[in-house]
Amino acid sequence: MLQYLAATDDDLPALLRLQQENLPKSISKQEAIEQGFLTVEHDLPLLRDMNNACAHTIAKDHDKLAGYALSMTRSFDERIPILKPLFALVDQLQWEGRVVKDIPYILMGQVCVAKDFRGQGVFSGLYREMQKRMSKDFELIITEISTRNTRSIRAHQKVGFIDMHQYQAPDGEEWVVVGLPCSA
Repeated sequence: MLQYLAATDDDLPALLRLQQENLPKSISKQEAIEQGFLTVEHDLPLLRDMNNACAHTIAKDHDKLAGYALSMTRSFDERIPILKPLFALVDQLQWEGRVVKDIPYILMGQVCVAKDFRGQGVFSGLYREMQKRMSKDFELIITEISTRNTRSIRAHQKVGFIDMHQYQAPDGEEWVVVGLPCSA
């Protein structure tokens, strides 16, 4: 039976293994198109620091990690250089007539569902749990998705994420920034 909960330090090694299995270097181009892919690779100290600041959301089936959604507070913009421009961009965006920098928000840093658990509602379950847990401190969950990652875009739309902004990165990659209210 699946349980959705806050990650502990003991969960982080399994989370890193699942991340490694779904990075572009570990999957074929066809699998990336069909199943989606991850973009950022974390190390254990960073993942632990992120978890200590705001616990990641995980799904477990007994002792097996079924999926995760990473939480990243604004304080990590200096620790993950690739995301620094995202934080700067997000702060300038609007959400329901308000400037995002004036809204308590959390960045969902990455979401991943293990292959054996795909198509079973784990993705939406992770976000429902994240909304519930984050609603105490945040009004909004924000993330960005490569427009090449069509499976992820569809899954986020199905959960209720709303497009906020689309842009092209200096490397030519197209991204869409999406938001989800924490009150669900």
